[in-house]
Amino acid sequence: QGQLVESGGGLVQAGGSLRLSCASSEIIFRFNAIGWYRQAPGKQRELVATISEGGSTNFVESVKGRFTISRDNAKNTVYLQMNSLKPEDTAVYYCNTKPPLQINGGVYWGQGTQVTVSS
Repeated sequence: QGQLVESGGGLVQAGGSLRLSCASSEIIFRFNAIGWYRQAPGKQRELVATISEGGSTNFVESVKGRFTISRDNAKNTVYLQMNSLKPEDTAVYYCNTKPPLQINGGVYWGQGTQVTVSS
């Protein structure tokens, strides 16, 4: 079973919206900041948004004003609401702790969820 499980991706036209969900265990969720990362084809993975245990948020400049991140403590779930999507937002989106979770000496990454924005 994955430590963090992403869902909610899909195909959307430019200007549209999607909401991604990240479900986690209580231990991971309660004691860590959670981030949404993305990796586009041929590019390095980048941190897009972060929410701290206390609810403070940070965003990469390219998504400020378009994306919001929130957490539901009762459900151990973090959401990424993406509005005004652009083709350059196309990527596989992953959630992880910040810094990324280390398991057995390696960095854990889940399956991710594909977001494709058509022009």
